[in-house]
Amino acid sequence: MTASSLTPPPGAREHLLDTAHAIMREGDVIDISLSDLAQRSGLNSALVKYYFGNKAGLLAALLDRDWQAIVASVDALVAKDDWSSEAKLRRHLSKVVDTFYEVPYLMRLTMRLIRESSPAEAQRIADSYLTPIYRAYEALIGEGVRSGAFRSVDPQLFFFTVTGAVDRFFSARLVLRHCFGEDSLTESLRDRYREHSIDLIMAGILAG
Repeated sequence: MTASSLTPPPGAREHLLDTAHAIMREGDVIDISLSDLAQRSGLNSALVKYYFGNKAGLLAALLDRDWQAIVASVDALVAKDDWSSEAKLRRHLSKVVDTFYEVPYLMRLTMRLIRESSPAEAQRIADSYLTPIYRAYEALIGEGVRSGAFRSVDPQLFFFTVTGAVDRFFSARLVLRHCFGEDSLTESLRDRYREHSIDLIMAGILAG
């Protein structure tokens, strides 16, 4: 059966994306086997070509879906006029930890696709998803500095501090297993790391 002859069942495209997400999250990987995808989803693997062109297209669509929700959430938070800059940043940091708990492959997949894509596509990914997060930090930090809540810190370096901290933790399952005897990232561990991260990062940016 070819992709052009398929009659996809309702919701097949989203089901493929959901299944790819589950495989990558559970396996702590940034790649998938089309045979595994077909087996887990119960769908013909030819649907990957039908919807996405190839596996790379599937991974790009998954990345777009994950990032679009994040950017929309950050934009909405920055726009809240009735919240203090400190409250906004605390809320954002909490959501970052929750997001990486659900999508632990996010930055690794982003970097892989930027590295392996054409220059135009790599720039699109950066402009669509990474730059808006940096701009949000620029706005939040600037607002906090002007109000006297924050000391002046470099928003570019702040971006790397936050994304680096959560990415490294939620991609460290092997370290947890071999050093601490923990085989999974539990909700309890997520909650502990959320509180720990917010306390450390806010201590570094609050004016005093």
